[in-house]
This record gives sequence, structure tokens and C-alpha cells, in this order.
Amino acid sequence: MEALIQGDFSDAGEPYALFRSWFEEAKQREPDVPEAMALSTVDETGMPDARMVLLKEWGEAGFVFYSNAESAKGRQLAATMKAAALFHWKSLRRQVRLRGPVEPVSDAESDAYFASRPRDSRIGAWASRQSRPLESRFALEKAVALEAARFGFGEVPRPPYWRGYRIVPQAIEFWADRPFRLHDRLRFTRAAAGWTTERLYP
Repeated sequence: MEALIQGDFSDAGEPYALFRSWFEEAKQREPDVPEAMALSTVDETGMPDARMVLLKEWGEAGFVFYSNAESAKGRQLAATMKAAALFHWKSLRRQVRLRGPVEPVSDAESDAYFASRPRDSRIGAWASRQSRPLESRFALEKAVALEAARFGFGEVPRPPYWRGYRIVPQAIEFWADRPFRLHDRLRFTRAAAGWTTERLYP
């Protein structure tokens, strides 16, 4: 798959095999959180916004992350249902960019992933009013303690406002560092008949 970046890519029909190869290598060689991606959205004025989130699942259907739907990113996604994401694997000197429409994952998928999280993280999801003003760190710790007491030793269900989102990429670009800033860039664009590919100037 490296040859697709360094040389001819005329036989590259789709981007997922290349992403799989790079992501697996990143999981072996990137020292810290290879699944981290910068997620970009826009607000109601068109002003862009970005933050780091974690990729939790991916495949030909798209790239999945989870969030509080009442957060800034949740509200922005609700308004546009579009997003872009960027993976930067510094140790490998590689990047992957993707963008496209966003769709909610099913309640069953959200429930299953939420149930897999550590208990303290599930309680934290109930306690945090994500992106809204916080009076003090003590106020957050108090909210966590209250939620922990409320659930006791029982099950901690998924909050109704906590859900998954899937980016369905319309374009995916692979970037590999090369000497003298003559980097390799390969872009896949989704078309009616499948994916088209083109190399880009660095």
C-alpha cells in the first residue's frame, strides 16, 4: 500500500485498504492515542470550530465518534450534519484528512458503546454539562458525586443526550512527508460509480 503513495496509484480503487494499513501501523508505532482525530464543524455564523475526539469504530460505512449532543459540537452537527476530521501520526510523518455528511448511529450502537465505557466515565457523562459555563472545579466534582450516589451500585444507563455520530466521507486524502517539502498527497473522492483518485501538488 505504501507504493500507492510513492508511485503509481492507478489501481487504487478505494481508500479503506490504505487507511487500514496506515492505522494499523500507527497503532503499533504512534506512542500516544493513534485513534485521536481533530474534528472540525462550523457554528451558525459559519465560523469553524475544531477539537480532538477519539475514533471508536470505522469501516466502509464511515468513521464513528461519540459525544454529548448538547455540547457545542453536538449543536453544530445538528445544524449542518457535516464535518471534517484529521488524523496526524507525527511519529510516522503521515496525515489522513476526510470530510463529508454526518449521520447519527443507532441507539443500539450508542447503548452498546456506552455500556463498554468505565463506570466512572459513564457517571461523568451524566455529570458534565459539556461546553457550558462551569462555576468551579468543585461544582463539577460535586455533580459527579451526586450522580454516583444516585446510581449507587446499579447500572448506569446512557444519557438521552449522549450519542454516536458517523462521518460518511465524500473525500479522503492521504499525506506522507517527503524531503524538501515535496510531500506526497493522494486524494480519493466518492463518485456515483465508486471512488476516483488523483495526486495533488504538495
